[in-house]
Amino acid sequence: MTRIVIVGAGQAGAQVAFSLRQWGHDGTIALVGDEPFPPYERPPLSKEYLKGELGQDRLFFKTAAWYANNAVDLMTGVQVSAIDRDRGTVSFDGGGELPFDQLVLATGSRPRALPVGGADLAGVFELRTIADTQLLRAAMQAGARVLVVGAGYIGLEVAAVARSLGLPVTVLEAMERVLARVAGTVVSDFFEAEHRSRGVDLRCGARLESFEGNERLTAARLAGGSRVECDLAVVGVGIQPREELARACRLDCEDGIVVDRDARTSDPRVFAVGDCARRPLVHYGRGGRLESVHNAIEQGKLAAAAILGRQRPAEDVPWFWSDQYDLKLQIAGLGEGHDRIVVRGSPAERKFAAFYLREGVLLATDAINSPMEFMASKQLIARAARPDPVALGDRNVSMKEIVDAQRN
Repeated sequence: MTRIVIVGAGQAGAQVAFSLRQWGHDGTIALVGDEPFPPYERPPLSKEYLKGELGQDRLFFKTAAWYANNAVDLMTGVQVSAIDRDRGTVSFDGGGELPFDQLVLATGSRPRALPVGGADLAGVFELRTIADTQLLRAAMQAGARVLVVGAGYIGLEVAAVARSLGLPVTVLEAMERVLARVAGTVVSDFFEAEHRSRGVDLRCGARLESFEGNERLTAARLAGGSRVECDLAVVGVGIQPREELARACRLDCEDGIVVDRDARTSDPRVFAVGDCARRPLVHYGRGGRLESVHNAIEQGKLAAAAILGRQRPAEDVPWFWSDQYDLKLQIAGLGEGHDRIVVRGSPAERKFAAFYLREGVLLATDAINSPMEFMASKQLIARAARPDPVALGDRNVSMKEIVDAQRN
């Protein structure tokens, strides 16, 4: 009977277990997580759960009874300290080990540390876990002055929640525009204007030098000497893959655990999925890490299929989303390397899409309150389509017509 151990009980690791049982695996499954909770959704942590609109029980993918009824040994609050590939075991902090025939690493990622003084003061928060959100929500009392460091998706989502609660918010972004690593200027300009119109003090090109306070945060000092008084700060400057266990047992790593299309590492008995994995991006002809729900679910299914000898599931175009105020941003594809942007609709109407092309091929789309553009773009990107830029920018031409034209 095959023994499968999954290290990491986030979305990716949980999906491996779900798919294994769904597809008939009758061996043992151990799902090991270092948090005290069963597997849960992370996106609401910076949105509905932070705002208090979603109860904790609604974050969990499955009930405790599901794991028991499906013979998945869910081990929560357990830290894996080492992997012995020769012996086929994982060891735990505090003693004990578990044998495996096949191993899945779903160790996820951790927030990138901010190397400034005062980062350990009370009132400085990261946002990655349920516990992080609970602490932050408790600190977001009436009148609390909120500082957000980093204007990526998480930072802007936190800023939106804080403003919706009536709290004063300052956002610091070291780059010259928000979302600079992931979006074009038209999308950056739109979100900057939205946040400023809601009263956010948004400062781009602002470099944090240190946090100040005596045990508890009271201010942040910026390059040039200016200060921002604040009662709490949320740091969102990116994440790093948790690849230490993989490196220690000599698996190939390069900004993530290197895997093939089936999520298999350099050891054929070991798989890696989710944020921690560097996978082939088949629609772009290169490798990379994807930090998304879509990636976690897809790679979980790929690993489970490979373990069971099933046909490889289809690999979708990468997609992401962000909710800020009443805005739904849906992202299809990866726009890195684009040489042209076509805008469909009007940012002034708060309903538009930005299409990113390279040499005529559609790479990615940012769709704001525009679900049809998002869904059609996924189809076009999957085909490496060369849609007519004039048609893309003309709302009188339906997205269905644009998609159908690529079938001919």
